[in-house]
Amino acid sequence: MKIGKSTVPRTAICTSDEHTIVVRGQDLCRELIGHLSFTDYFFLLLTGRRPDAACSTVLDATLVAIAEHGLVPSVQASRMTFAAAPDALQGAVAAGILGCGSVILGASETAGRLFIDVAARVDAGATLPQAAAAAIAELKAARAAIPGYGHPLHKERDPRVDRLIDVATQAGADLRYVRIAQALEEAIPAIVGKDLRMNVSAAIPAVLLGVGFPVASLRGVPILARTAGLIAHLAEEAETPSGFALSYQATRELQYEGTVPAGFGEAR
Repeated sequence: MKIGKSTVPRTAICTSDEHTIVVRGQDLCRELIGHLSFTDYFFLLLTGRRPDAACSTVLDATLVAIAEHGLVPSVQASRMTFAAAPDALQGAVAAGILGCGSVILGASETAGRLFIDVAARVDAGATLPQAAAAAIAELKAARAAIPGYGHPLHKERDPRVDRLIDVATQAGADLRYVRIAQALEEAIPAIVGKDLRMNVSAAIPAVLLGVGFPVASLRGVPILARTAGLIAHLAEEAETPSGFALSYQATRELQYEGTVPAGFGEAR
């Protein structure tokens, strides 16, 4: 059964023959291996072009910023999965990555689309403060979360935010989306009634959009970065197990609120 328009699979990413592997039009062995960092190679794979110096610096900084952040739910899931199946490293990594959603790791893409929306309002004639306020008001009216703002630990400011902006500034990146992110932050208190500061999930798209990173692939940055962090956690798990301890602590704190059959829990 044919589903969709195309009947021929197509790719512009890679091909090969007996002697040469071609990636994005370049000889993998002669032009890429030993000549390109993994960060630059990621951008080449994604877009088909090599990054300029600003893009390379900013993208690398975002990957470093988001690779590790402690025993967050995705890491706990990964370590507990590895404890249960130590022969399946790939399954444990996948367990952690499957937790990339609107709350953990996925907010960068959503925030990036918010910034694109504000930019379009400005291009249509609104001032930046007007565009930012309108976007926040619409999110509040829809009772939707404001992606990239607020953090359970870093109340005043996620320390990664200022550092990423500093890196982008020093690299000569376009700061248009940084200014948009800052304008949204300034608009939030009066409309929402809370002072929600930028977190790293806002800083990442703010700096990456300014160096030409595609908005549709923004979620891939934290996924790629956190994969490195998960592999490190699993290497540690193999030497210093915590997966079953995490499971035990969760069970110990669990409060059952359902019904039980008669006589349940009584001595026999």
